[in-house]
Amino acid sequence: MGEWQRIFVQNLTVPPHNQRRRHSPPRESTAFQFILKSVEGDALKLRALDEMSDVEFQLRLSFFDVTYHHFFGKTWRSATKPLKAGLGHPPAVVFHETVYFHTSLDYPSIVLVVEVVATARRRDGTPQEMSCGFGIVHLFNSRSEPTNLNLKDKGLSLYHGTPRALLHPLLQEPIEMNKNLMVIDSCHLQCSLQPHPPLEAVYHLLPENTLVSSLQRIPGMLAAHEGDLFQKPRLMKTVTWYLEKLSIHLYPSLERFEEELLDLLMSDQGNSMLDGNTLAVQERRLHIGVHNGFCFVQPPQVVVVVPEAEVARGRTGSLQRKQGAGVRPSSEGQALVLRSRIHLTEMVHHPAFGVVLLLEYVFSVASGPDGKTPSVTSLTTPAYMHSIRWAVWNPSPDAASSNVVLPLQGGVQHNPSHVLVYKTPPATMSSEEVKQVESGTVQFHFSTGSEEQPAVAGKPSSSTKGEAPLSKNPPPTPSPRSPPSPQVLVSTQDYSRGPGLSISQLSVPPVSCSSKTPSQPSGGALPSQSSEALRQLQEDNPRGAITHLESNLSYSSLAQESPTADQLQELPFTPVHVPIMALGPHSESPSTGLTRAALARLRASGFPQLLDCNKEPVQIVDPVDPVNFIPQREEADLLQNNEIILQFLAFTRAAEDRTALETWPKTIYFTFQFYRFPPVTTPRLQLVNADTSKAAPFISSSHILMQIKEDGTLNLGSPGFQLKYMVDPGFLKPGEQRWFIRYLAEHTLQIDAWDGDSLLLVGSAAVKLKHLLRQGRTAVQVHRELEVITMEYKQDTAVMSGEILKHGGVKPIGVHAVVRGRLHLSLANIGHLCEQRQRKSISLPPSCSRIISSHDGNSGFHGGSLLSSNAYSAGNVCQAQKLADVDSELAAMLFSRLREVSATFQHSSREASVTRRRKLERMLSVRRRESQEGDAAKKASLITGRHEDRIQHARDLQIIEAYRERIKAESIASMLSQAITTRHTLYATFGTAEFFEFALKNPYNVQHTVTIETDNPELSVIVDAREWRHFKRLTQTTTPLEEDMFHLQDDLTPQVYLRPKETVHIPFKYQAFSLEHAATMQQGPTELMFSKGKEDSAAPWKSCGMQTKHIRVSFTASGGKLLAILSVNVESQPHVVDQTFRFYHPELTFLKKSIRLPPWHTLPGAPVGMPGGEPEMFVRCSDPNIICETKKMELIQHYGVRSDTSQSGLGLPTQGPGEPQDVFLKVAGGPSPQIKRFFLSIYTDPWLAAPTQIWQFYLHSLQRVDVSCITGQLTRLSLVLRGTQAIRKVKAYTSHPHELTVDPEGIFILPANGVQDLHLGVRPQSAGSRFVYLNLVDVEYHQLVSSWLVCLSCRQPLVSKAFEIVLPPGGGKGSNKRITYANPYPSRRVYFLHTNRPDLLQFKEDSFEIGGGETYTIGLRFAPSQSAGEEEILIYINDHEDKNEETFCVKVTYQ
Repeated sequence: MGEWQRIFVQNLTVPPHNQRRRHSPPRESTAFQFILKSVEGDALKLRALDEMSDVEFQLRLSFFDVTYHHFFGKTWRSATKPLKAGLGHPPAVVFHETVYFHTSLDYPSIVLVVEVVATARRRDGTPQEMSCGFGIVHLFNSRSEPTNLNLKDKGLSLYHGTPRALLHPLLQEPIEMNKNLMVIDSCHLQCSLQPHPPLEAVYHLLPENTLVSSLQRIPGMLAAHEGDLFQKPRLMKTVTWYLEKLSIHLYPSLERFEEELLDLLMSDQGNSMLDGNTLAVQERRLHIGVHNGFCFVQPPQVVVVVPEAEVARGRTGSLQRKQGAGVRPSSEGQALVLRSRIHLTEMVHHPAFGVVLLLEYVFSVASGPDGKTPSVTSLTTPAYMHSIRWAVWNPSPDAASSNVVLPLQGGVQHNPSHVLVYKTPPATMSSEEVKQVESGTVQFHFSTGSEEQPAVAGKPSSSTKGEAPLSKNPPPTPSPRSPPSPQVLVSTQDYSRGPGLSISQLSVPPVSCSSKTPSQPSGGALPSQSSEALRQLQEDNPRGAITHLESNLSYSSLAQESPTADQLQELPFTPVHVPIMALGPHSESPSTGLTRAALARLRASGFPQLLDCNKEPVQIVDPVDPVNFIPQREEADLLQNNEIILQFLAFTRAAEDRTALETWPKTIYFTFQFYRFPPVTTPRLQLVNADTSKAAPFISSSHILMQIKEDGTLNLGSPGFQLKYMVDPGFLKPGEQRWFIRYLAEHTLQIDAWDGDSLLLVGSAAVKLKHLLRQGRTAVQVHRELEVITMEYKQDTAVMSGEILKHGGVKPIGVHAVVRGRLHLSLANIGHLCEQRQRKSISLPPSCSRIISSHDGNSGFHGGSLLSSNAYSAGNVCQAQKLADVDSELAAMLFSRLREVSATFQHSSREASVTRRRKLERMLSVRRRESQEGDAAKKASLITGRHEDRIQHARDLQIIEAYRERIKAESIASMLSQAITTRHTLYATFGTAEFFEFALKNPYNVQHTVTIETDNPELSVIVDAREWRHFKRLTQTTTPLEEDMFHLQDDLTPQVYLRPKETVHIPFKYQAFSLEHAATMQQGPTELMFSKGKEDSAAPWKSCGMQTKHIRVSFTASGGKLLAILSVNVESQPHVVDQTFRFYHPELTFLKKSIRLPPWHTLPGAPVGMPGGEPEMFVRCSDPNIICETKKMELIQHYGVRSDTSQSGLGLPTQGPGEPQDVFLKVAGGPSPQIKRFFLSIYTDPWLAAPTQIWQFYLHSLQRVDVSCITGQLTRLSLVLRGTQAIRKVKAYTSHPHELTVDPEGIFILPANGVQDLHLGVRPQSAGSRFVYLNLVDVEYHQLVSSWLVCLSCRQPLVSKAFEIVLPPGGGKGSNKRITYANPYPSRRVYFLHTNRPDLLQFKEDSFEIGGGETYTIGLRFAPSQSAGEEEILIYINDHEDKNEETFCVKVTYQ
């Protein structure tokens, strides 16, 4: 038995349940490391083993699917170990083995079963195995996240019995809670389970669900010098092997063999549905792959082999078989040949690497006339795939170029593809010829990459001794001048699932090529097609493209096998997509002071007046005045309750927005988030024109915001919308007051305005909150007028290759800001006295206090009960309580007898109610006794009842005593753990590193090496002395610093050496980049409910619920002794957002954007390009699935020589100081209409101490519609609307109604689960590429039903005539002009007039009718312009179908 055969047989596994393999697409596999340390417990001493010898113990691991009660994979067995029992220690077996595996079955019900087995020998010498228990390890949690199991103290519990008990149907999920599983007392397994990403490098060598030990050799992996092979796996070098001149011989002949095969298939009961139809061999495939004994290294290649006789005739046909029809045998072409060349790039010089070949036939039922296969097969024609033969070639590592002949195998034996294979010819076959032959052979010629030579036409090399010839007339080799053919198609599916071909591809007969090129050899072989002809052939026959798998590949491989010296080098980074220019730091919407007329109108509107705690008007501050922020003054303020009020007053149109009249919303709503309160979506607010005098232009008039009732009418109460936030000590956590003051001083509130009807974004505004700092005042109020700006992004334009290499070739174009309006906003902060007496607050330590010590009062045992987890706060005093009242488990045990008596409590499972029920039973018993004391006849029963009570009390006392003894050790250990635990609270923000040092003391008189372990990777030990020095300089910490202080283990766990009684400072850094609330959102306004008399105040807001993180850091000495425990509580605080980006992108696609960073300079006024003037930038994202990085634009030297090369006179990339830096983003979009929100932090120091800027991103995923059109011409298209589960009244809205119209235009009914067309008409007014947004909104519930991103690609029509006119700027009545147009057709026609500037040009008539050859005068009216300059106005003359006939250009000069 060869090496490959031995490894293959040893590693045969049971596949997962077929329902698991049938489910959703393949998932990403997760790698694990499972460390098995020891098993401890008295259960290891079985009585049955006392009379046996050579007793040892073994661990066995198996995969189990709880849902389907199915074991799969292969059971892994550890080495046998003896039992060790020390004096005063429980018996234990030490294993110290590590197991590795990976799996893609990320279901919570997939578990790993650990069984403890005792092996021994009876007195007669026969072996005996006994199960000592088993444990269950969950690999994934309920969210399909990998489990990180580290059971140091408690260990993994073991259950009685064997794992075969899991197959019982009564054991359902959750399996640990099942009453049929009994835990073995005081017996557990010390182990740990954690993800192991380094194993991903050998996924292709190790199949899923295969358990391997740390010392097991995997073919293809290099052996480690010492220790664990999989800790940092290394791969062997791969080589490329070539297989050519491959032929398969099926005896006695191919034709006779296929005839016998078809006869058996026709007579099979499974194919009785044929009903006399013809069964044809449609295709013959060969799967070729490299196998290392465990699995295929890469998915096998799939090629098509054809009969040699059909190749000689220049066509590919199919063999058909009908019952009763005979086939005349032929003596020519009795082989299946493959003219293409196979490239095996994954071969490794290892004795366990082999080449596996699997022959597969595709059969189809032909329903054509006379039993012939029709020329075009229907997509519904069934196709059958059967594996016929397979072979494996296990070459020697030093194999040279030679011819190989292999016997084919079949039957029920195991094969690497794990499929059923057609049986070998038995002795009872009907044909006498078949009885005397073998199952067939395959032969080919192989060579290595080093022996690669150009192929030449000629005869193949002579066969070795005993090798059958390829054929009598071998196909000639194509000429070296033939164009290269395409590569072999590789199946992307798993080999056990068949090739990645659809049924439509299987059902289409192969395409035959009858034409010949002039250079075609005369032997009749299929010519080598050019790439252009091949592409055209695939387009004509897309389902039959599988036939091109047999094209010659000899020369396409030569281009791939290029030496290392000829590898392409990367060009300087220049983004192909246009970068977006980011604004400067701490951006805020431009704000203008309100004019006196505007203030008078707003005051007359009746907005509610704000009063302070003394019922006096709130002091109004000027936003222009500077804010002198003094933190001590805010902390010393007696009015600690801050009532933050936001008043949305009015919204003003922007006079410079040309499309404001068409796109101006009727209702509006706002979204924002203040501090750590939940994100707010206001109800829809009606825009009511406040300027009734019409003295001001209508375009720039202010609109008051009015609330809307549920019935759609206006709320005639106080105008505007008001929100209140009460920030008091009851809401803030201890020590959070300082962070809230800092939030007001530094934060900018981002507000998004949305159209309440169309749900389209109107724009965004930003306002600084620093004016809300009262600085000792009773209350403050500030009025702001904020510009609402929207950013319009054009589609990414392609950059020419010449521009890529030019300095500054890519400009930040394609994006511009549009002012949509101005929001009138009022912000106020009213101080109040605390109503309740404030408890003593734990203030934050000062910024310079970064030293955490166990002697600062945050550690030690402060008293308490052994049965209570909450310690009493007053010194070492503990209040006595009944044990049953403080421990629910004990109360349940004492109540067990009463549950048996009373059937009403049998189904109760709540431990919290056990104590209450026990008290109620006692109260009923006392009342029963009192009622019985007056009855002399029942004294005997009373005495009997008291006697039973005394017996029960005695039993309860025994239970309590046993319970106390059982938990005494655990409770004392818990109290001792509290004595060495130090608690520390961190207030952390996104992306900011919090640094502190922990004073660790060695209390022993001997030296120790202490291991520092943390259960959260966000809190880490700073092991780099440079990083430690950087943070000490930032925080001005004066403790000593040591170089090379820590020793890192193999798993990167730090260790520190401590001398006797020595104290050292351990540096820690906490930094979090993930945000739980930064998830996907849906779009739409909300309807808030208001109480009577309080219309100006919304319902009380609750906290956003930023949960506190608890991190445990353990300091363990040698021997597992705990020196100290550090418990860190992390309170997450809101972070500052400097800039917000909002992108709209097609759904389920990647968004790729470059954002150009603003200029940074270390010295004020430093010129661009100054060395050292531009710091290096670093970025981090809150979503780990988003790719983000920074890259610098590189200069190109057109003269001179680079120092690291010897080339001259070429444009070479160099790093230019002061060059712009871009942030590159790659984000995966979700389904429409999902909104993805994430944050990006930007740093200027390499240690990422504090972000310089934090950007917020919104990605709206929309359905994409591409439209190619001509400006001024109407292009029609339609969209399919699919109804939901209920009938909806919907309306379609567009962001550019002057360019995109919809039909039906108004409200219409969308039937439930129905399909309806929405017709669109696109008439663009300017050339270029841009986006138009289309929303389908439910008008009753104001919900977004569907959303589309219409991508317009517009080109300018040809201008036939040009005119020029000069007009005066400013006011006036405009100017009237005329132009003539002649009808070029002999018949009467109707024409329509349009223009790209309807604001500057109006027509006297929008349409006219003119006879054949006649002339018509078009009347034009030019509107006056407000400023001087030039404008080009286009006049489109369209026909009756609204197609452009002619285009005139009028150049208007205003001067």
